[in-house]
Amino acid sequence: MSREWDVIVIGSGFGGVFTALPLVQAGARVLMLERGPWVERGQHNWSPEGTMEKTPYYSYESPGQVLEGGQTPVIGQTSCVGGASVFYGGVCFRLRPADFTPSAEIVGDSGAAWPLRYADLETWYERCEELLEVAGEAGADPSEAPRRGPYPAPPGPLGETAMLVANAGRGLGLRPFPLPMAIRYRGERACVLCPTCDTFACAVSAKNDLATDLIPRLQRRGMELRPETVVTRLVAQGGRVSGVEALDKRRGQRETLRAGQVVLAGGALATPHLLLASGLAGLNPAGAAVGRYLTRHCNGIVIAVFKRVPDGGRRFHKQVGFHDFYFGAPGAPEGTLGSIQQLQQPPLSLVKANAPRLAHGFLELALPHTTGLLVMAEDEPRAHNAITLDPARRDAFGLPRLVLRHRYTKRDLAAREVLFGQARRILRAAGAFFFYRHPIKTCSHAAGTVRCGDDPRTAPLDRDCRYRGLENLVVTDASFLPTGGGVNPSLTIAANALRVGTLMASGKSSPDVASEAHA
Repeated sequence: MSREWDVIVIGSGFGGVFTALPLVQAGARVLMLERGPWVERGQHNWSPEGTMEKTPYYSYESPGQVLEGGQTPVIGQTSCVGGASVFYGGVCFRLRPADFTPSAEIVGDSGAAWPLRYADLETWYERCEELLEVAGEAGADPSEAPRRGPYPAPPGPLGETAMLVANAGRGLGLRPFPLPMAIRYRGERACVLCPTCDTFACAVSAKNDLATDLIPRLQRRGMELRPETVVTRLVAQGGRVSGVEALDKRRGQRETLRAGQVVLAGGALATPHLLLASGLAGLNPAGAAVGRYLTRHCNGIVIAVFKRVPDGGRRFHKQVGFHDFYFGAPGAPEGTLGSIQQLQQPPLSLVKANAPRLAHGFLELALPHTTGLLVMAEDEPRAHNAITLDPARRDAFGLPRLVLRHRYTKRDLAAREVLFGQARRILRAAGAFFFYRHPIKTCSHAAGTVRCGDDPRTAPLDRDCRYRGLENLVVTDASFLPTGGGVNPSLTIAANALRVGTLMASGKSSPDVASEAHA
């Protein structure tokens, strides 16, 4: 078999880019495939139509049919160079050491078990924070994981609304802290503190998404990127992936690509979709787990109305976090609860799209008087929550349609309810007089569908994310997470991917690679 590339990386999000980075640095010939195009940057990103689901980069070309869970019956997926990082809010948390040994109340009968501990990722967390130029304040988070040094940059200045919320929390005896953000607040491409960040592409490239800096850097080092290229099948032969079948959407041309190693990092929905559609679950001793144990955090928003919001929503609001309840609170179920984070005001067009028409006039008047808090509860991995296929229906590329089933458990909902109550308590102390709670139904934190573990009967991936049954395939997106913890997953995906990519580049065992990186 002739190999034009050493490694083919499928997906340009956190898993794909951070796996590719050490491989490219080691001189490997890397081809990265991304089904979406580059996202154009400019003042149009600030418009209400710039929020992710209203852009062409939220694609329904490969729609997911939702059979339960209270969502819309069909979901799309973010499809662009840089993946979801282009539209994420920039929050970069490490998992806590306790998150790697989750409680029995979280694990339940799922068999989820981390083969890694915090010490296995600490060095990689540090390096990813440096690469993403994360701005934060070490020691301010009451649940913070151990650190060997400060963040690469100090946090940005708090706006008046953020200070209002933070002071209210302090008055309740809580410890608010600045959210660690992959945002440049100083120097070239500095943040202008606009109100459009989370779910928007950054118009001035201050948010360090992957398409802003790291992907162009890899291209300059020799990596080939093919945007608008859809992988339709992985061909397996002799215990290896022998071919990657792909469709160039711009030319309408199909071809089979070959490489010595393949990295699958399409996301926690697209990755199991491709594995199942390619018939590769049957080659894995834990094949029954492929696509199952989907977690997505039990998230919700508390929007509060004030007589007056200091900046009227004209300034960046996603700045302050509360982790006083991360490991529990009075009346809460056992196990990790999760986090509370300040939230920017949503664009009026998006609010109207999700509200009854009769309420539109009130919402237009009330929105400048609001701020909100996001609650993020850890959810249980359950076999029932799964990605499966509908072979009777095909998407635009000929793959069987993706089917999503998901229900939160009573424990998930109870954990969110406790966080809802604490968020409302903070906002009331800040002066709010009216509250609206909105459960989040998106799959923005989807994870766990091709999980790693030491037990080959229950985990499709080993501790180094090698796909059992195929010696040259690794999976490095959010699919690998056995459990999700109670914080945003992006930095953990990046840290693990950098670890796996370094391992692939060196050919050494995990402890050797970690020791070398630390030295």
